[in-house]
Amino acid sequence: MTQAPAAPVLAPQQPGRQRRGVTVRGVVQGVGFRPFVVALAGELGLAGHVSNTGEGVVAEVEGDATAVADFCRRVSSDAPPLSVVESVTHEEIDLDGGTGFHIAPSRGTGVARTLVPPDTATCADCLTELTDPHDRRYRHPFITCTHCGPRFTLVTGLPYDRANTTMARFPMCARCAAEYADPTDRRFHAQPVSCHDCGPRLSLRVNDARTPALAIGDPTDPGATALRDVDPLARARRLLRIGAIVAVKGVGGYHLACDATNDASVRLLRRRKARGDKPFAVMARTLTDVRRLTRLSQPERELLTGNTRPIVLLRRHGSGGRRQTAARIADSVAPGSPDLGVMLPYTPLHKLLLGLPEDPCGPTLLVMTSGNHGGQPIVTDDQDALDTLAPLVDAWLTHDRPIHVPCDDSVVRVHEGEPVPLRRSRGYAPATLTLPLPVTPALAVGGDLKNAFCLGEGRRAWLSAHIGDMDDLSTQTAADTAERHLTGITGVRPELLVADQHPGYRSTRRARARVRDGVPVRQVQHHHAHVASVLAEHGLDGGHEVIGVAFDGTGYGTDGAVWGGEFLLADYAGFRRFAHLAYAPLPGGDTAVRHPYRMALAHLYAAGLPWSDDLPCVHATQPQELQLLERQLERGLNTVPTSSMGRLFDAAAALLGVCHTVGYEAQAAMELEACAHGSTTPSAGTTAGRPGYRFDLRQTGPNAPLTADPAPLLAAMVVDLRAEVPREWIAARFHRTVAELVRTVCAAARDRHRLDTVALTGGVFANALLSAHCAELLRADGHTVLRNRLVPPGDGGLALGQLMVAARSEEAPEPAPAPGATPLPRTDVHPGTDEPGTD
Repeated sequence: MTQAPAAPVLAPQQPGRQRRGVTVRGVVQGVGFRPFVVALAGELGLAGHVSNTGEGVVAEVEGDATAVADFCRRVSSDAPPLSVVESVTHEEIDLDGGTGFHIAPSRGTGVARTLVPPDTATCADCLTELTDPHDRRYRHPFITCTHCGPRFTLVTGLPYDRANTTMARFPMCARCAAEYADPTDRRFHAQPVSCHDCGPRLSLRVNDARTPALAIGDPTDPGATALRDVDPLARARRLLRIGAIVAVKGVGGYHLACDATNDASVRLLRRRKARGDKPFAVMARTLTDVRRLTRLSQPERELLTGNTRPIVLLRRHGSGGRRQTAARIADSVAPGSPDLGVMLPYTPLHKLLLGLPEDPCGPTLLVMTSGNHGGQPIVTDDQDALDTLAPLVDAWLTHDRPIHVPCDDSVVRVHEGEPVPLRRSRGYAPATLTLPLPVTPALAVGGDLKNAFCLGEGRRAWLSAHIGDMDDLSTQTAADTAERHLTGITGVRPELLVADQHPGYRSTRRARARVRDGVPVRQVQHHHAHVASVLAEHGLDGGHEVIGVAFDGTGYGTDGAVWGGEFLLADYAGFRRFAHLAYAPLPGGDTAVRHPYRMALAHLYAAGLPWSDDLPCVHATQPQELQLLERQLERGLNTVPTSSMGRLFDAAAALLGVCHTVGYEAQAAMELEACAHGSTTPSAGTTAGRPGYRFDLRQTGPNAPLTADPAPLLAAMVVDLRAEVPREWIAARFHRTVAELVRTVCAAARDRHRLDTVALTGGVFANALLSAHCAELLRADGHTVLRNRLVPPGDGGLALGQLMVAARSEEAPEPAPAPGATPLPRTDVHPGTDEPGTD
């Protein structure tokens, strides 16, 4: 909290009595702040009023000077749990002489500067009422109060009042209105308040073209014809129990739900959605159900049961060499994955859908995946859901409260006891990020993968909810809608646009198209932005360079090549390329991304290693394709050089026979990590006389960056394969060797440039095993290790770094593609799949 100096007295004051105007800024609307102010003023015996404005919460308090001073202090220190008080300013004003304290009408004038809170999971008090047969909101699917429920997804404007939400169409009944007006009630000025009499209504619609009784199960089942005789939730539970796929409308969009223990139902959903082998997320009824499926640490438990309730990636029982002891779940939920994405119910509708104790037995584990076709944004509009989801579902469980802005589920993984967001969306957006340096009003548009944009002004930044991949026109439209919404509730009017340097990115092209509107565009190198995102969230002002280790799949380099295995000496103002993974050919661009065996062959070719028939990647390739690839690599046709660490992980996965063709982003690397977790021998050194795993570090000139050639590593892996060393051991040694490379290069950077802070970032560092190995080795050498904790290490956090770089550096000319280079790959995602990440 900060306090401004008291303004000069404007009028004679009574001895010992004072009136002050108080402005509280931050996340102070939609969190019960005005009711809190009323209660605090009453406790202190103060008169006055409080209201919402575009600036935040504004109050005038009058009374004993000591009590007024206490109010100005406690309005921050005792604030409601969901609020975030960024500043409290106050000034002395004329006495009014009134009595009593009340909530005044909101004032919407001026530029909005308040912060809307994220959607919040149902609180314990509301859950108690939901399950109490004697409470008037028993089984009300939209129960909420000042401490919980939707906020961001229903706000249409500021100040935050019911009229500026999607609840405006639902007039309160007399009893709800009485609670809303009662300062002692938990629902005092809770804008989404409702009950069975006045709130939104559920409905269930069966897909006439695909009735569950015909598509799944026994058509003679009498229950299939008696569904119309029960309420929508009971009907939906029964449909799920007999194997149907149901579209369920949540707070930020539709989910596709089915019984996660019914393998036929899960496979049907996978086939209808053309999802390949990408894992589904599961919603479990209770924490006990989660424990039966997965190992669970205390930080993971807190994430599952807290206010945000993201999808949490958890290690399944039976993985890593342990005996299988898990509860039954369909094999097709997450085939081949040692991890399972799990969440607990976060809305009352979810709680009721999974059933209360008195309900007939139904599924306790539901697949809950984004309601969309592959590559498109999550569906929010009801008519759109009926039209576009019809080929996917047997029924729709919906309601008549509109969703104003899409908001997908967040995905989080715990690394060494700390949460790392892999997709930052519901429960987190649009929470503000405090910047270490002030920035001009700007919009950073992010990249084309896992797109999220970032608005910034002064020392505040707002990262949007996850948008998706920019290939699809509907995703671009969703990005435009989300931008209008976020600029509307933040009041930021961008004077600068910031984009990636990749000339083929749609996000960059869309930004540059706006130059004609008079808004300049600055382009930022991809990996520089990744490093800057870590610096920003750790509060570094950029006064000193750090060693930035940026490992990912694709990023446009200043030389026109595909970068992705980078060691940068960087601050916000610029970077120097200290070292990088040696270039290897990327044959066919995106084709090589989708077929890791091509990357394995390209890396073997670059290393001078023969394509022997006994190698899994060679065996997986058709003879005709082998011949074509050999000619392509010899002549350099349709290839571009890449230093991508993500592609090296792909190559290693294919070399070991772990994964040859991918159906979703990072599949090969994820399966390689899973393979490595099964090993008890992670050493990178020599074993039984075989060559050790290592990179060859060299420098071509006095000012040239170091290059890390993986040829010795690949040669050693081939030797171990032929010696029939378990591939789990080889995968583990590969991970450890990459970590040893990080250690060696960072030591060299420290010796030459006296730098001892290392920032680990980029999508490859979503790999918990690699991240842990690197951090362990670097800390042992005395380095300070920084990693992304507030924004994703992948491209979902890119826009934050873009914003900071653009704010502190001079505009650089757009780099030209290397002579004769083919177009760079734009994505790491197989066309037709979902957005990256477990959902």
